[in-house]
Amino acid sequence: MLAPWVVEEMKTAELRDKRLNERLNTILSALSERPTASIPAACGGFNEMIAAYRFFDNDKVTYERVLTSHHERTVERIAEQRIVLLVQDTTELDFTRPELQMKGAGSLDGSSRRGAFLHPLVAFTADGTPLGTCWAKIWTRDEPLEATSREKEQRRKLTSIEEKESYRWVEGLQQARNVAQKVPAVQCVCVGDSEADIYELFAEPRGEHSVEWLVRACQDRALQKGAPENADHEARQIRAAIEAQPVLFTKTISVRGREAKVSCETRGRRQPRKSRQAEVEVRCATVTLRPPHRSGEKLSPVTVNLVQVREVNPPADDEPVEWLLVTTLPIDTVEQVREIIQYYTIRFLIEVLFRVLKSGCRVEERRFEHIDRMLPCAAVYLIVAWRTLMICRLGRSSPDLDCEAIFDPAEWKSVWTVVQKKRPPRTPPKLATILPMIAQLGGYVNYPNRKDPPGPQTIWLGLQRMYDLALAWNTFGPGATELEEEDDTCV
Repeated sequence: MLAPWVVEEMKTAELRDKRLNERLNTILSALSERPTASIPAACGGFNEMIAAYRFFDNDKVTYERVLTSHHERTVERIAEQRIVLLVQDTTELDFTRPELQMKGAGSLDGSSRRGAFLHPLVAFTADGTPLGTCWAKIWTRDEPLEATSREKEQRRKLTSIEEKESYRWVEGLQQARNVAQKVPAVQCVCVGDSEADIYELFAEPRGEHSVEWLVRACQDRALQKGAPENADHEARQIRAAIEAQPVLFTKTISVRGREAKVSCETRGRRQPRKSRQAEVEVRCATVTLRPPHRSGEKLSPVTVNLVQVREVNPPADDEPVEWLLVTTLPIDTVEQVREIIQYYTIRFLIEVLFRVLKSGCRVEERRFEHIDRMLPCAAVYLIVAWRTLMICRLGRSSPDLDCEAIFDPAEWKSVWTVVQKKRPPRTPPKLATILPMIAQLGGYVNYPNRKDPPGPQTIWLGLQRMYDLALAWNTFGPGATELEEEDDTCV
């Protein structure tokens, strides 16, 4: 039986064949109910497994077409909001196999690892509830050419921005601008991490209904000489300009510890750090950036706002916590600056989405012979990952929401019966009540008065058990209909 949300999410899917559209619904429903299972296990039978593999092998089934209907539903959900954060980021999909490698998979980092790169634009509400993916680019990298460091640097300088992989960040802003034109009543803010610190992104037109952007700075950019916004700054670069400003306010934040991503990494933003309570100072300024020199093109100066969050008196053996944010959002009031900082904290949730996609859906473990079959499957699991994270975040942002807005009666009633060991109530409980029970099925310790809500991992594990319980509920439990008797006549 198809999940109702799948029917709604895929209602405008167009794979140029009605049967393929129906098969997409069936596969999405099956994989969403058992995301960690293999495709044969999720499909539940030999014929269903063969149909799924034939579906992904069909030339009409492409990565873009699988996601089209989901993109449209996402824009519809965006239109219901006042402010939406369109977060973009890149992740690796590692399809390296110990023996027979996947055909068409590209080099990941110049080594023997093979796979693809995924760069989605994901919509979040201001409180972090994911609304879906607006756009998602996926590509494989060509084999690296053998060259010296000097030759590589020369080639990089002569290559136009449109031909570089980094242009994906500009494309993401362009897609965010397209979304902003479709929902003029919604304030759309495109958010990127330090990799998005590209001058061409800053100079990109923002559209009639302007899309805002918010990027963490990576480069200490030069200021434009003679610009009115720089009249009060004796500094020549943005870091000196922002550090010369008075402290707007201070705040105590919780810093989460982390391990170094690369053992030889020297940049402060990627070095290991300890968990602690940190006192930070916040400053802001408006500056005009001097455009960098580009061969064959002339860029114009861009006026931007800066917000710096920097730790005061960090531990002697640890790097200070610091964000230097570049944005088009206004900084006229303290409240506006606080909102900018809050918006950037939501960026981390796209990392959580990637974790759900890789660990919860195990997309990198799917066994396909060719990348062309793998990419449509990755598109399906991207929708599954969004749905899982959305359920998790709704429990935090909308705890008083009626659980039947998300779950069928058979789903929440079967969970209630198993966890509480008593009959379910006649009135559907709130999400804040039922979600910890679902997470409890996935290992969440649901002791009385626990304040921290369940995370994505216990949610995705609990959802799989919930779907099995709901199937049993509808098959031979209270929700079952009378089954036809099997003909036991011997043949």
